[in-house]
Amino acid sequence: MKIVETISALGKATEGCVLTIGNFDGVHLGHQEIITAGRQIAREKGVELVAMTFEPHPVAVLYPERAPGVLTPLQIKKHRLAQCGVDLLIVLAGDPELLRLSPDDFASRFLVENIRPSVVVEGSDFNFGADRAGNIETLKTFGSTKGFEVCVVEPKKIKLSTGQSVRVSSTMIRYMLESGHVADARAALGRPYRLVGEIIPGRGIGKKLGFPTLNMKRPGQVIPAEGVYAGFVRVGETEEDVLGSDDTIPAAYSIGQARTYGDDFPLLIEAHLLDEHIDAAVGKYMAMDFVERIRAQHKFKTPQELSKQIAGDCAVAKEILACADDQKDLR
Repeated sequence: MKIVETISALGKATEGCVLTIGNFDGVHLGHQEIITAGRQIAREKGVELVAMTFEPHPVAVLYPERAPGVLTPLQIKKHRLAQCGVDLLIVLAGDPELLRLSPDDFASRFLVENIRPSVVVEGSDFNFGADRAGNIETLKTFGSTKGFEVCVVEPKKIKLSTGQSVRVSSTMIRYMLESGHVADARAALGRPYRLVGEIIPGRGIGKKLGFPTLNMKRPGQVIPAEGVYAGFVRVGETEEDVLGSDDTIPAAYSIGQARTYGDDFPLLIEAHLLDEHIDAAVGKYMAMDFVERIRAQHKFKTPQELSKQIAGDCAVAKEILACADDQKDLR
């Protein structure tokens, strides 16, 4: 996938392309359906599929106090969009002047003058321009007068573990993660939710209990609710290594403040590897894919009680991951 960060660098490379615009945070099933539709049209026309996104999120630029948590930082987003079949990704900096363009100015400046698509593919809830004043009907009107077609993709719905049917959205996935419902988030994403960060020194508590852990520096992403989880780990020298690796290690995760040892611990993000040990991992990078929640965090009376509980958690994690291993889409 080619990546361009300035419109001026495009030249005529995108003329006649199939274009989709969005923040694509999470690159969830709804985004994937839009990209799949665009890829099919692009294939039929013999042109490239182009995606345009903003970094950071427009709300974070215009209204920082209302900025949503990030599901996929830019590096992960690039990786996911490339996997989905995007040929060219345009990453535009979140310039307040740009984000305050009217829908008409945005369409004229970017769509007609610079990108010149033959087709624009969007979801039915697409909005653009200052104050999100432009919608899919506005876009259709522009298309009819400015020479491009508009393909509308209906929202993707999934059934939650509760049996409720909901429309997939980045907002909904953030809520799922913040409430610990990682299995439902997995269903909405079409894969486990992934944290990626640097491995840092821990306090050695897990090792003393017989369950050594890899500790992750807190990443700039939405962190699942405090609790114990089952998942798969990747370890590499760089962030790019773990994003591209197919080598997964089953693990039990703990996200919490180790209250058994006091109330002054910062939030810890830890992974105990279930079938192997990695030495000298500090300074490397780790990806944590969340498959299922095992339990909430508890304060134990003694370290011995905690050790017994961890052993039980690891046994449960092994059962969960043995079943998930044949079904997972972890790349």
